[in-house]
Amino acid sequence: MDKSAIHSSGKRKTHTPLLNRRSGIPLYRQIQQGILDQIESGELQPGRPLPSIQRIAARMGVSQMTVRQAVRALCEVGVIYSRQGKGTFISGIKLERDFRQVLSFTEETVGRGAVPSSKVLSFTVQPPSEEVRAALRLHETDSVFSLRRVRFGNAVPMGIECSSLPVQLCPELMETFDPSSSLYEELSEHYGIQLMVTDEVIEVGLANAEDARLLKIAAGSPVFLFTRLSYLENGTPVEHVKSVYPGARYKVVNRLMRVKHELLGPLTLVPTMDENGSAG
Repeated sequence: MDKSAIHSSGKRKTHTPLLNRRSGIPLYRQIQQGILDQIESGELQPGRPLPSIQRIAARMGVSQMTVRQAVRALCEVGVIYSRQGKGTFISGIKLERDFRQVLSFTEETVGRGAVPSSKVLSFTVQPPSEEVRAALRLHETDSVFSLRRVRFGNAVPMGIECSSLPVQLCPELMETFDPSSSLYEELSEHYGIQLMVTDEVIEVGLANAEDARLLKIAAGSPVFLFTRLSYLENGTPVEHVKSVYPGARYKVVNRLMRVKHELLGPLTLVPTMDENGSAG
């Protein structure tokens, strides 16, 4: 294990992550996670340069190619960025969560040029909570598939999602679906279910101990809390999702349109009628 330190611009001393060569986790991913941990802890500050690839490789006893692979992956998800002839810097830019389209996590991640993956925490059939039962308009005897996953972009943990779907809509899901893959693709290809409309509520909270551990952030860090309900085109609710996304890695993007009042025409008052048929 290498316990030496990386120096950023000779000013601030930051500690290299320890590499576990027996863990089965690729070294570039361990380096990538170590850099991410340093950014989250504040050891590496936005706008400051990342130590050179040569220096990181020498300090950690790995090849420069391994370090480049880790750095490239972090660049692709916007955590760090390169400036021609000047080096690589810690990014103050957050990833965008676009609310103008109905997109799955896989579609959003691929759209950013990153590689999506998932770690499955649980995949069960269970009775729904009161919130889920009401949202999906289920009866008391109905069950749901409950799928809880950590979602990654280029091996960086980007969020925790818990999806609930009525068992009656896709009864063979447990047998046909690989929970580490795209749920939306499975619903579309095997069940003809197209999620066309969503309602999404955004709140802000603080990461609890478990969420912080899974997202590799400090407990108490700001997080976005998303509650999403997706519908078929005919208005039937299909999926209820609770998600936790790190506030340091995301920003919410939307586009609002102002309606021109002259297009609405004059306001017309419609008289009401009482039970005797008289105008009120």
